[in-house]
This record gives sequence, C-alpha cells and structure tokens, in this order.
Amino acid sequence: MNDFWLGLLSAAFATNQVVAVSNHVAQATGVHLPLVDPDSPTEVAFERLMQADQDALDEVDRWILEERRLADQGVGMEPLSLRARIAERFKPVEQAYRDFLKDHPEHARARLALGSFLNDQGREEEAVVEWEKAREMAPNNPASWNNLANHFAHRGPVLKAFPYYEKAIELDPTEPVYLRNLAGVVFLFRKDAQDYYHLPDDQAVLWKSLGMYRDARRIEPQDFALASEVAQVYYFLKPRNPDEPDAARKLTDESLKAWQEAMALAGSDLVKEGVEIHMTRVCLNAGRLDEARKHLEKVSSPAYDMVRKAQEKRLARLEAGEPDGGE
Repeated sequence: MNDFWLGLLSAAFATNQVVAVSNHVAQATGVHLPLVDPDSPTEVAFERLMQADQDALDEVDRWILEERRLADQGVGMEPLSLRARIAERFKPVEQAYRDFLKDHPEHARARLALGSFLNDQGREEEAVVEWEKAREMAPNNPASWNNLANHFAHRGPVLKAFPYYEKAIELDPTEPVYLRNLAGVVFLFRKDAQDYYHLPDDQAVLWKSLGMYRDARRIEPQDFALASEVAQVYYFLKPRNPDEPDAARKLTDESLKAWQEAMALAGSDLVKEGVEIHMTRVCLNAGRLDEARKHLEKVSSPAYDMVRKAQEKRLARLEAGEPDGGE
C-alpha cells in the first residue's frame, strides 16, 4: 500500500482512535453517550479512572517526544527499554479498569474505554472483546459499532465493516466521523464495497464514496482535512456521462472547486501552498497548462522544493508536446 493510500486510511481513522467515554471527552470528540448522574459514586469513580488513563497517556507522550529529541543527539534509550517503561506505566491503569469492571461489570462505557486503552497498545483482539461486550450491553451506543467497524476495516473481514458503520450512522446520523470512516473504507476497499452495495463497477464505488464524504462535509463544513479527502477522491473519478458535451472539463472544474473549498479552510500559508500543488496536478492532468503554471507560481516554500521541481519538469514536457510521464 503506497503513501497515498496510507494517508487516506490514516485520515479516515485518526479522528476516532480513542473512544470518548466521559462526558467531557464526548463533547470534544462528538461521540454521544447516555446521560448519567455525574454525582453518583460510580460515575465519580469512573471519572477518576478516566483521568488516570489520560494522565498515563500524557506522560507516555512526553517520554516519546523526549526520547526522539535524545535520539537525534545520539543518546537515546534502547527501543526495548522504552517499551518496557511504557508497559510498566500502563499496568496500574489497566488494573484499575479491571477492578472497576469487577465491581461494575455492566458499565458499558468502561468497557468501551478499556477497549480503547488496549487498542492504543496494539492489543486489538483484547480490545474487540471489550467492545463486543459494550455493544451487547448498550446496543444503541454508536461508538461501539464504529470501533468494531474500524477493527474489521483494519483486520478483516472488511465486508463486516460496512454494516457496522451503517449501524453507527443509523444510531447517530449527525456524527460526521462515522460517515467519514465509511467513506474511507468504501474508497480503499472498492471490490468489497462493490460486492456489498451491488454496484456495477469501480467508478460507481468511487462516486458512492464521494457522496458519503460530501454528507460528512455537510455536517462538518469547517474541517480542512475532511475537505481535502473529498478533493483527493477526484483524482480517481471519470465523468459519469462521458458522452455529455464538456464532461471532462466539468469534472475538472468540480475537482478544482473542491480544492478551492479546502483552500478556504487552510490554516497556514504552508498548507495553502500544498493545496496549490494539488491544483497544479489537477490542471496538468487535464492539459490546462496555463492554469497549472499560475498555481505553481504561488508555491515558494523550501518545504515543497522537490515536489515543485517535479511539477515544473512535467509542465515543461507537456508544453514541449512530449508524452506525459506523470510525476
């Protein structure tokens, strides 16, 4: 799987790696959970548990960042030693989860949280056990369906991911993460999606993925990464009605419009230049060389030197009437 595919896959799942289980985290991530009495002894204990989990994650993050800094200086810790230190730090947190669930075995949100805790450590099969228990205890909670769908998308069977995402969306159609995740899996696993949705060909699958991404964007229109994911799908699309006059030009215009929408959400000049690179590629692919040059002229950051030069060479070949060798 190349970097482009991996980028899309990570984008699809990055926004939902840790399930929101406390009321505070739920507000931050958009995962909606049943209302609870925050003053009950059980919920107070659960909040303490969640804080212990977060404290451990924060501390481990600091260790990793520091280790990277030291490694750059040639004085870093051996990877095995760091992993052992991290595992030791997580032990009491896991034990606290186990103790809590021993006293409150029907606490679905704690099951969800433990599953995410285990998943973050690469213990996916153990995480699935907890998420399945949470799903059985609280079948109307979309987070467990989504988390299990993520697992099936990563580890298979992929065909099982589709109905699980659909169930999460059915339970909470206002959560863009679920739509975005499903759109990404449809895009990545097109043969499976074609079979599941009984679609005629690869292009029909791509258009379905685009529709799902657009649905997510309607819910979350200010998300730059999501807007970029929508725009990237256009690299693979062909006109729906190729015999229609100007069909190819219209599709290129749609693609450029999608990138312009992403541009409007870009948070920095560097990110904007990255969008200009994409718009250059779109124009080169369509043979719109004058437009390509205008976009490329807006890219000046040294961070894009290599990719800018590649596009300049491609533009020069096309202007000289040579075959387009791509990037």
